[in-house]
Amino acid sequence: MSGVLRVGMVGYAFMGAAHAQAWRNAHRFFELPLIPELTAVAGRNPEAVRAAAERLGFASTETDWRKLVERDDIELVDICTPGDSHAEIAIAALHAGKHVLCEKPLANTIEEAEQMVTAASSAAERGVWAMCGFTYRRTPALALARQLVEAGRIGPVRQVRAQYLQDWLHDPDAPMTWRLDKSKSGSGALGDLGAHLVDTAQWLTGQEITGVSAVLETFVKSRPLSGERSGLGGHGDVSAAVPRAEVTVDDAALFTARFSDGAIGVFEATRFALGRKNALRIEINGTDGSLAFDFEENNVLQFFDGTQPIEEQGFRRILVTEPEHPYVNAWWPPGHGLGYEHGFTHQVVDLVSAIAENRQPTPSFDDGLRVQRVLGAVEDSAARNSAWITV
Repeated sequence: MSGVLRVGMVGYAFMGAAHAQAWRNAHRFFELPLIPELTAVAGRNPEAVRAAAERLGFASTETDWRKLVERDDIELVDICTPGDSHAEIAIAALHAGKHVLCEKPLANTIEEAEQMVTAASSAAERGVWAMCGFTYRRTPALALARQLVEAGRIGPVRQVRAQYLQDWLHDPDAPMTWRLDKSKSGSGALGDLGAHLVDTAQWLTGQEITGVSAVLETFVKSRPLSGERSGLGGHGDVSAAVPRAEVTVDDAALFTARFSDGAIGVFEATRFALGRKNALRIEINGTDGSLAFDFEENNVLQFFDGTQPIEEQGFRRILVTEPEHPYVNAWWPPGHGLGYEHGFTHQVVDLVSAIAENRQPTPSFDDGLRVQRVLGAVEDSAARNSAWITV
């Protein structure tokens, strides 16, 4: 390969902006074997995509993702679209010999994810690599937690409790979005938030979820089609003058789980936890210690060492900003914390390094499929009155 990696991105909204800043900035802080080049961005609206290209730093635009995939000057396709298009774009890009970064969840169905894994496996034989974008793996505090688990510092894992709490949909008059349409998003809080919990839990523990029992709930059955509110502040009936669309996904997901090495877990994902903005929380209890993390304090890891004398025991607050901590050495002096966007930068660093070294980046599409199978089992369980479903 040349000294650059030419990136074509499909989609340019929230995730597109987060990915673009990472592609722009990664080589300015980390020594990369290839320098990312923002070659093209694709979107359906010509004026909007041109404005996005100027804002995000892309050199050119396309209004058809197929043309972007076909371009000879694109070496990697970054998929930042709703889930209903992930499989088609990723498979086409891999067949065209392009590396692929695909946002989570990998697909809307298990079948789509399986097709993507097949395409990725075939492409890997040709040195073409695919990765699923679970960026919370790149949070330094969580990466440190993974190191501690791997080193045996908490002993064999017994229990996992994981929550992802947001509140942006608590108002029943909040407008309809694609995230509330199952045909586009695949599921609601389950796929949007729960996918992160499943991947994080499996990655941290080194175990796979083998069975689940679940409940899904949709609190608000319809949403206004426009951005207008009823004028009632979210209370009372919405005016008939504002048309509403049916919400076809879950607002909240709860499930219990068993893991492959005997651990048990409790999972909760919701967009109705009023007051919680982006609280991805996970606690792991082992035979010798515990670890706890909350993304709303994302530079902190709580560690309980049960091997210490009992009079010295207690949760220890580790401020994960030292040069010895994962990813941190490239950034600021100790005590100067990192934020949400840095996970995307670390994702670029790991992906570009893997491509340059001709090895499989992680999370792989296989990892994404494993998450998809858990999500499918959760939906199946909820549809069967919380029946136990083997993954």
